[in-house]
Amino acid sequence: MELERGVLVSPTTEVPVVEGQMVTAIRTLAGRGVGKKAIAREVGVAVNTVRRYLRQPIAAGHQVRLSARRLTDDRRAEARTLYEGPAAGNAVVVQRLLAERGCAMSVRTIERAVTDIRRAQRVAALATVRVETSPGDQLQIDFGQKRLRIAGVSVRIFLLVAVLSYSRRLFVKAFLNERGDDWREGIAAAFAHFGGLPRTLLGDNARALVLGRDRATGTVSFHPTYLAFCRDWDVQPRACAPYRARTKGKTEAGVKYVKRNALADQTFDSFGALEHHLVAWMALADQRRHGTTREAPIVRFERDEHATLRPLPLRALPRRTQRLRRRVALDAFVDVDTIRYSVPHRLVRDHVDVVVEDPLVRIFHGAELVATHARSTEPFARVVDVAHYAGLWRSTLDERQTPGLALLGRDLADYAAVVDGGQ
Repeated sequence: MELERGVLVSPTTEVPVVEGQMVTAIRTLAGRGVGKKAIAREVGVAVNTVRRYLRQPIAAGHQVRLSARRLTDDRRAEARTLYEGPAAGNAVVVQRLLAERGCAMSVRTIERAVTDIRRAQRVAALATVRVETSPGDQLQIDFGQKRLRIAGVSVRIFLLVAVLSYSRRLFVKAFLNERGDDWREGIAAAFAHFGGLPRTLLGDNARALVLGRDRATGTVSFHPTYLAFCRDWDVQPRACAPYRARTKGKTEAGVKYVKRNALADQTFDSFGALEHHLVAWMALADQRRHGTTREAPIVRFERDEHATLRPLPLRALPRRTQRLRRRVALDAFVDVDTIRYSVPHRLVRDHVDVVVEDPLVRIFHGAELVATHARSTEPFARVVDVAHYAGLWRSTLDERQTPGLALLGRDLADYAAVVDGGQ
């Protein structure tokens, strides 16, 4: 051990464990009335170690580790340089590199030496610069999931949440899936709810929106259908950087707010009841005092943002043109997001194309339209056209004939005459 600048400094290598004589020394000093802290300083172990060994009997040959040591200034500087350089912030790699230079030490010793560097790195990773946009400039969109009990059944609900970045006014719509058509239908519903169009639409890297990106240039390849949707509505799509969801932090916070405040653990009698609940809740959310702006979103929206939104298209634009390939089940149904639609029974076990539009579900067998249904949103609903089962059940009874024994070739009057004659 060396005394350097008034501080006890360990050698550059780890001090090896000591044998049972350390325990004997602790007991001897304690028997002489020496205090635990003084014993710890004398034998070079932690105070808690002294307490533990005085409290419990220690078998001969038991090993005791010395208390933690500090590195010399040179070794500490070397460890920090390696940690910030070739080790890329990995203490295990620092340990290996130092071992190659003839300096053996534990990973924990290295971690203590770079504590301030690790803390600064964590802060830098978490720190976020809040970016405020001008009124009408940006709408942030995201999907969240939550399990709810609807009509007594646990159902996974997908929630599209859209937040106007300036006013923080929020829109939410529930779905039974998170396909590209659900994104587009939800976004279009948000435009209608706010009564206008923003200039940019900021989303994440969901497959329904983004096909990929060139990391070298930062160029984003949007999904063709999503890009066509944005062109139809005249909004500019943008995608946040990978693994940087906080780029759209307003809607990230909005999803959490919807799940915790609007829904919590409530139950609903139907999907329609859930939709009505969300509409009423959005009106309440518009009135709350926002923690960042210190204003109610609806006040900020009406005063500054509403007039800056561009008008909605005069003609209705397509929102959902979902086309799915399905195989007809034995009971003449096809499934779409837990909802079952009937088809003619002659198509059992055959493949059909299901086109889901805003109001209707149309089913094609090749080029032939074989079924048309009103679109349902109720989970596990069955939408049936009884004509699809015509001929599947054959009746053996002609309802125009006289029911009863006449079917056997006799009439009840014959039996009544027999009874009367017997009297």
